Amino acid sequence: MPVPTDDGAAPDTAFLDRLADTLAALPGVHAVALGGSRAQGTHTPDSDWDTAVYYRGSEGLFAPRYLRAAGWEGEATEIGGWGGGVFNGGGWFDVEGRRVDVHYRDLDDIERVLADAEAGRFRVESLMFHLAGIPSYLVVAELAVNRVLRGTAPRPDGYPAALRRTAPEEWWGRARITLHYARAGNAPKGGRTEVVGAVAVAAMSAAHAVLAARGEWVTNEKRLLERAGLRAVDAIVTDPGLGLVELVDRAEELLAAAVTEALQAVPETPKG
Repeated sequence: MPVPTDDGAAPDTAFLDRLADTLAALPGVHAVALGGSRAQGTHTPDSDWDTAVYYRGSEGLFAPRYLRAAGWEGEATEIGGWGGGVFNGGGWFDVEGRRVDVHYRDLDDIERVLADAEAGRFRVESLMFHLAGIPSYLVVAELAVNRVLRGTAPRPDGYPAALRRTAPEEWWGRARITLHYARAGNAPKGGRTEVVGAVAVAAMSAAHAVLAARGEWVTNEKRLLERAGLRAVDAIVTDPGLGLVELVDRAEELLAAAVTEALQAVPETPKG
């Protein structure tokens, strides 16, 4: 049974219905989905409501001005306002006393990214607040774990086997190069901040490699280290007794062990 919030607002299910109806009615919207912790059942009463509106850029029908016209207090970026990649903008609002994020998702892009992921191809894009950047297949991961509330959207048929073979290699390669530069370029100059920052980026990249090898979808970095079993890197970067080169070496040892173990679960490439 849905429980009313502390401020006396309507029960969550009724609120979500109204929110989904409003978003689905926007011009050009093909589907509305609930994401984040609320879609996965791991939320708390204070958790945001993460949503996405799916439209086709080729149709030219959806525009952020329609979202602004809903009358909610908040802001909405233009399309491409978050860097112009697959994570291409959105808005954040106060709706009936609840914090709501609305992400823009272009189905034309998503269908291309889904085809790429099934073939084992992807790219890494820069996105604010994400240390290692995001894989283009993040929007496919969303479709795999999110809850579609209105309309229809494509859904991947499991984690692509080809991606399980290619993504770990790409992510681990990024981690190793980052650690190499920290060891050879930053450590000799005494750049502790640079070294610790590089280790953090490498740890996130290695965690992506571990999760990809396991065939587990990733939609953000919030619990990435925990899921990959790499939280022990905290003790390494905070150990005052380690020199900078030793810090990098210890981190690489930890990350390499986790990636190597995860790779053992990757299906072999079919012969012939």
